[in-house]
Amino acid sequence: MNIENSRDYYGKVLTGSEDLKTDACCTAEAPPAEILAAMRNVHEDVRARYYGCGLVTPQAIEGCHILDLGSGSGQDAYILAQMVGENGSVTGVDTTPEQLAVANEHLEWHREKFGYAQSNVRFLEGDIERLGDLGLPDGHFDVIVSNCVINLVADKQAVFDAAFKLLKPGGELYFSDVYADRRVPQHLLDDPVLHGECLSGALYWGDFVDQAKRAGFLDPRLVTSRPLGIGDAAVAEKLDGIAFHSATYRLFKLDLEMQCEDYGQAVRYKGTVPGQERVFELDGHHAIERGRMFPICGNSWKMLADTRFAEHFEFFGDFSHHFGVFPDCGVALPFSADEAIAADAPAACC
Repeated sequence: MNIENSRDYYGKVLTGSEDLKTDACCTAEAPPAEILAAMRNVHEDVRARYYGCGLVTPQAIEGCHILDLGSGSGQDAYILAQMVGENGSVTGVDTTPEQLAVANEHLEWHREKFGYAQSNVRFLEGDIERLGDLGLPDGHFDVIVSNCVINLVADKQAVFDAAFKLLKPGGELYFSDVYADRRVPQHLLDDPVLHGECLSGALYWGDFVDQAKRAGFLDPRLVTSRPLGIGDAAVAEKLDGIAFHSATYRLFKLDLEMQCEDYGQAVRYKGTVPGQERVFELDGHHAIERGRMFPICGNSWKMLADTRFAEHFEFFGDFSHHFGVFPDCGVALPFSADEAIAADAPAACC
């Protein structure tokens, strides 16, 4: 598996999302109204070359500085540019010249569309396995996003390590990617179609959790997941027996414990995060309703109290008394058996 395979597949083989053989590089979930509105402000040439597998627009990012790893033709970057506003910024990094050419061609068009005095977006050519070569400042970014790209690189540990360094304390890596329910056989890793379709490079989810923790992200949180449909018979035959999922995770740069511990804490949500006024969704297991006292573990407390979300909550308790492991904070297996069975369902449209 090498970077040339990715450049060729996304720069030369694919001319648009209709050329994909699976729905791995497609976004299936319906975007919230504010994201749909932002999408309408993205140039059609940019949207035509979109190959993401999820939504990478975390909450409460106005004024944030965001790094987009594998920004492609720029759709996510231009959506995020509207969400962060003129006082925020988005830096996109991609290795495919053809994709970068599309993204850069429309910089001025988007600045005018957004009504900004100057563009808050820039794109850099580079390999996300070697982010240190780009001269990006450590501890600078509030949020790092990536959309179905980390699976394409060989040294995923290098990406997680670099992301941890580039984030501010309390910052987060919020990204969508493809995961397998077991390790993909070695002989499939260099298959150009399987690689380009985001399948052969998919991490076994257990290996992902291990790599994330080694980088310093001690409590990865699953936000959403869906089984992938493989409509191409030849591709499905090569991968027989392996279930793939598209999943969005959020990883915080915080001093967290290795598991969820109970300190008798609780929060009350004020209902002030735009787009989630009634219920704030920290992850797939924490939907926090406005006004309700909500017991949480120590790690979840820090994800709210020591991040950009702090102003949106009231906090009750401290870390002075320990009551053991917090019950029902998550699950050992992130993707359910029902989802795995559904993987044979027809592919969603892109």
